[in-house]
Amino acid sequence: MKNIVLAGFLSVFLVTACKKDDRIAEKSLEQQKLEFQARQLEIEKQRLAIEKEKIVYEAQRKADSIAENKKAKAVAENNSRPQVIRETRTVYRDRETSSNSGNGTYANNGTGTSQGTTQKKGMSKAAKGTIIGTVGGAAAGAIISKKNRGLGAVVGGVVGGATGYTIGRAQDRKDGRVQPK
Repeated sequence: MKNIVLAGFLSVFLVTACKKDDRIAEKSLEQQKLEFQARQLEIEKQRLAIEKEKIVYEAQRKADSIAENKKAKAVAENNSRPQVIRETRTVYRDRETSSNSGNGTYANNGTGTSQGTTQKKGMSKAAKGTIIGTVGGAAAGAIISKKNRGLGAVVGGVVGGATGYTIGRAQDRKDGRVQPK
């Protein structure tokens, strides 16, 4: 009797489990088509939203570039107008020297304490001469020294750098970048 009741429950359980799978399998082909079309519509909406954002972005970028061009034209127009200098001032100062050449006057455009020097931007001729002399001297030293090319390059670089600095410093003095001795 126990076995019969147990077999009955087991058969009812199996039958209900199989019917559940049948319900899922019985989903109509039309329903699946509708779900697929709904997903496709959602994907298409997302694509359209992306395209809309691209168009808005391009329009904004175009408007920004037009504004930049107008601003650049305005700046160029302002720069093309001649600038009028209203006031200039030159101060002459006597400079004490320890040599026998006497006192001289130097123009100083401003009230700074540097006398007779003008500050220029960029690399000085002394620095350029040092670089060129070092490279050239190192190359020449390496070529000339047959036994120890590394030592020749170092010695040539030091001698070339010193020579280049000396020549460049003299040119800086001549140009007025550095105070004469």
